[in-house]
Amino acid sequence: MVKRRYRLLLSAVLVFLAVLVVYGFLPLSSGSQNVLTVGAFAGSYWSLQNGNSYKILDDAIDLFEKENPGVRVQYVSGITRDQYQEWLSGKKAEGKMPDVFLVPSDSFQSFAEIGAMQSLDGFIKHDNDFSEDVFYEKALQSGRYRNMLYALPYECSPVIMVMNRTLLQDNGIPEPRKDWTWNEFYEACRMTGVSEGEASGQYGVIDYSWKDAFAANRVKLFNDKGTACDFTGDNINEALILLEQLSKLPKGKVISAGDFYKGVVAFEPMSFATYRARVQNDLSYQNYSDFEWGYTSMPAGTAGDNVSRLDTLTVAMSSDSHSKRDAWRFIKTLTATEAIQKEIYDYSEGLSPLKSVTEDPAMEEYVLDRYGVVLDRDVITYVMERAENENRFPDYEELETEVTTAVDSILEDKSNIRMEQIIWNRRINNYIKKLSY
Repeated sequence: MVKRRYRLLLSAVLVFLAVLVVYGFLPLSSGSQNVLTVGAFAGSYWSLQNGNSYKILDDAIDLFEKENPGVRVQYVSGITRDQYQEWLSGKKAEGKMPDVFLVPSDSFQSFAEIGAMQSLDGFIKHDNDFSEDVFYEKALQSGRYRNMLYALPYECSPVIMVMNRTLLQDNGIPEPRKDWTWNEFYEACRMTGVSEGEASGQYGVIDYSWKDAFAANRVKLFNDKGTACDFTGDNINEALILLEQLSKLPKGKVISAGDFYKGVVAFEPMSFATYRARVQNDLSYQNYSDFEWGYTSMPAGTAGDNVSRLDTLTVAMSSDSHSKRDAWRFIKTLTATEAIQKEIYDYSEGLSPLKSVTEDPAMEEYVLDRYGVVLDRDVITYVMERAENENRFPDYEELETEVTTAVDSILEDKSNIRMEQIIWNRRINNYIKKLSY
């Protein structure tokens, strides 16, 4: 009996020690300095020119190493955004995944499905110095998979509706409120594009896509795994009708994206990162600066809300890491440390998902004075509360192209939209089956 109790006690101790090792509270080696590896890429996540791609990471490393003198952090530089996922996949195959790595939204589900990321729920539960509430909830959701949190948000960018305030005012069109609707959006576009019954040389909107319309009307086009599509719903029908109405307006189709710069377009959806880059850096903006820019939320669909598509760059921990405690601490340094997150407004283009940073009046004043960019806290908070992460899965880009073809065909044929939805629903699902072979 004593021996049996001894064996049970020993087994319990070994299990406890194993748990400590898994979560990084006990190291596998007793070296004097632990090395923490980080996966990162060069350049801007938002496909914009950026010569400071490692600046924030370097400063986070400096801060972390000062606070954790027994840990050295290192990363491989020079990996481009296009090479990054393949590089990470190669490291995973070699059993050499970095302890901490940046996760683009289009890679998140793939890495979650193969178990490459460590769940962070246990770390959060036992960390009294950390709260999920510091982040915008929709940005935080971007790191969830099957109700488990695998990554924390590092930087995000919602789609906003940029507007030419001067053009709206000159045409007697009220500036839209945050809670504006498709009807108000259409009417503003109609009033912009006509003058005394004839085309005015002005455009209502440029680049308002089916993705914007579907999001605004709460369309769930694909299932979570991307193995089935429902293109027949009423919400899609309403979105297609709006797109058809917009296309029929005078000069409803704009060819040149530069027309917004020329002051002849009232509205253009943009990611916040693109808006920032254009205001801060784009010479076209400087050449056509005789009108006032502004932005608001996206217009709400008849069955939806003022929903913006949200893209979020997250930070995850490798499930194979032998330094999970240090990895967790470094993830917090990157994502939840105000001093590091503030640098997003100097060295990148998106929004900080840390509410205390983005909604800080001092930060709003700083960004406006230094870069001419308006951080409208009221609008940003409203947008982020209603933003939705795009459902990314393998083959998403191919299916997105197929849906674009479907929408373009329906709008160009000017035939029965309901019937075309049924036809294209069958075609898209057949295409999905071909991709799966």
